[in-house]
Amino acid sequence: MLLPTTVVGSYSVPEWLERLKTDFYRKRLSAAHLSDIEDVAIKAAIKDQERAGIDIVSDGELRRDNDVDYLLARMPGVRPTTTVKSYYFDYYDLALTTPLTEQPVGLAEDFRFTREQTDKPIKFSFTGPFSLSRRIRDEAYGDRAELVRALARALNAEAHDLVRAGATMLQIDEPFLAGYPEQVALAVEAINIVTAGVEATWGLHVCYGNRYARPSWEGHYTFLFPTVLDARVDQLILEFARKGDEDLPAIADLGWDRALGLGVLDVKTEDVETSERVAKRISRALEVIDADKLIINPDCGLRHVTPPVARAKLRAMVEGAAVVRHRLLGTSEDLVAAGDSAAAD
Repeated sequence: MLLPTTVVGSYSVPEWLERLKTDFYRKRLSAAHLSDIEDVAIKAAIKDQERAGIDIVSDGELRRDNDVDYLLARMPGVRPTTTVKSYYFDYYDLALTTPLTEQPVGLAEDFRFTREQTDKPIKFSFTGPFSLSRRIRDEAYGDRAELVRALARALNAEAHDLVRAGATMLQIDEPFLAGYPEQVALAVEAINIVTAGVEATWGLHVCYGNRYARPSWEGHYTFLFPTVLDARVDQLILEFARKGDEDLPAIADLGWDRALGLGVLDVKTEDVETSERVAKRISRALEVIDADKLIINPDCGLRHVTPPVARAKLRAMVEGAAVVRHRLLGTSEDLVAAGDSAAAD
């Protein structure tokens, strides 16, 4: 499909799910009961995406209370020094006490559950080795670069397991990388360890942080180049709605010739974009990026916006992408109607 729509990964977390996760941490709720509730939340997130018209859906990452703990806390050798959190999205204090093993820790089961809920293509995401390394107190390697490589090898085993379960689209999230631009070479080396030998369509998402709906850093995506050109991935997924599209010409000029995930929804505000605004953002990108290389998505995950806002933003994104797609491909009666609807927003 031309200009396919997708999500970055996480979906809006209902407030009741936040409270229930806290109950589990405080031994007031069983693991089985919490899993049942998370199943319901994931089904609802998928249904919201389907009803909005999203082409490639995710599980909303609704078993994960942030982008780090769910994965790291399952890895043998990684020990949470405390399980008490003052807020749902907080990170654990994690210590690595023994070298990591290269064995899957169960993400494939999450994918299988998602596959049972939808006939849509699924993108499955996980946090990359560089970002994971920033949240570990290393007591095993004594060398930050070797820790990153070890995490990459563990994630490679996870990716192989996901593909065996039927996953075809995998995404590596590196939300911490923008804060350490001098470490791009190490991050790309680790990304290539993750993707090595794994037959899937790979995306790499780099943003400027999304903690409590606030950016952690500012800057320009030019810091990724030219090193990111060596990354063995098929897509680069970036935020442009909040930051503006100033970096787009540079990304084209610096030689990125693969697919680009274009962030067209600002997930750090509850303001809902109109479909017309989304269409304009896509049209501006088309001035420098070929249409067959563009994928349309929010800037980052939708975790920190409310469910009604998430639904409205996704509808606007789908409608805006449809207007531009129809403009590129030609019109019919229903396509004209779609364009009229968007113009009225």
